[in-house]
Amino acid sequence: MSTISRDEVARVAALARIDLRPEELDRLSGELDVIVDAIAKVSEVATPDIPATSHPLPLTNVFRDDVPEPALPVQDVLAAAPSDEDGRFAVPQILGEE
Repeated sequence: MSTISRDEVARVAALARIDLRPEELDRLSGELDVIVDAIAKVSEVATPDIPATSHPLPLTNVFRDDVPEPALPVQDVLAAAPSDEDGRFAVPQILGEE
């Protein structure tokens, strides 16, 4: 398997303008090696006769259909409001503007 060297990690970090400490370079080179090895193992198993999947179990939409319905009457909505004015909610001023 390929090994990602500390120098390669430093080069990519420099290209991405990421400043890494020496101990981070060592740690990341090891972690990236593990990731590359895992991808290589998946690539060995992934053959054209195996269909690609995004999830191991089939998923279904659990939401109801979006069916348009008539809106509530304005009077009913404003009846629950602490304060209303001209058919709208009245709220305290927050920006200090008039």
